[in-house]
Amino acid sequence: MAEKKVKAVIKLQIPAGQATPAPPVGPALGQHGVGIMDFCKAFNADTKGKEGILPVVLTVYEDRTYKYKIKTPLTAELIKKAVSIVKGSGIPNREKVGKITKKQIEDIAKIKMADLNTKDLQGAVKIVEGTARSMGVEISE
Repeated sequence: MAEKKVKAVIKLQIPAGQATPAPPVGPALGQHGVGIMDFCKAFNADTKGKEGILPVVLTVYEDRTYKYKIKTPLTAELIKKAVSIVKGSGIPNREKVGKITKKQIEDIAKIKMADLNTKDLQGAVKIVEGTARSMGVEISE
C-alpha cells in the first residue's frame, strides 16, 4: 500500500467535547474539503469527560481523508486550574495572581511530558515553571 500524500497539517485549539462547525473549526477544515460534522462528532466523542482547551493536530490527505492527534491540555490551562485563577497577570513581573507549589508544578510536568521537547522530568519542570512565571504565578516550596 502506497503512502498517502499529505495535503495539509492543521493545528487547532478546541474546548474538550465542544467542537462545532462554527469558526475556528469549520473554516479551517472546510477549505481542505474535510467533512466538518464527521470530525466534530469524532472529536467530541473522543474528548467526552475531559475538560479544558485541547490542542489538536489534524493531518489532511490528498484524498480528503484525515487523522488527528489530541495533545495534552495547554500548560497555562493546567496552571490556572491548579491555582484557581481565571487568567494570568497582565504585568507578570510586578502583579502576582497566585502561588503554585513545586509539587503541583511537578504534577503538571508529568501530564505534559508527552508533548514537551524534553526527555527528563527536571527539564519539563523548568518549562512549566517558566510558563507559571510568565503568567504572574509565584512558585513556592
